[in-house]
Amino acid sequence: MARVTVEDCIDKVENRFELVLLAAHRARLISSGSQIAVERDKDKNPVVALREIAEKALSPGDLNEELVHSLQKYVEVDEPEPDSMPLIGAPGTGIDADDTEVTTERMSEEELLKGLEGLTPPEAEPEPDPVDDDE
Repeated sequence: MARVTVEDCIDKVENRFELVLLAAHRARLISSGSQIAVERDKDKNPVVALREIAEKALSPGDLNEELVHSLQKYVEVDEPEPDSMPLIGAPGTGIDADDTEVTTERMSEEELLKGLEGLTPPEAEPEPDPVDDDE
């Protein structure tokens, strides 16, 4: 097979700079032990990577995702908060109980302040005078 050139790959990846990034990333993967999708034919890793892109053995989109993922240092996972929390060690409840989850209510700041204002300490009542029976 003849050597691959950039012109063979440019119809798969339009941007030449992106093509270089993807081919370099794939060549690094090959050198680290990744399986190749085409015959080597005594070619070096960058040429094998370009041939894989030219023959559509690998999707440029998948290579781009792998490249981005390899460059990320911290991946933030956005997980939804649960609407209900399971009971922990409630006495007398079995696994088959229907009430194994407790739903939590959200309270606004205004509702919280109104509730706190309603909590006043009990006023001290004056103690009654002891009644003397001697009178």
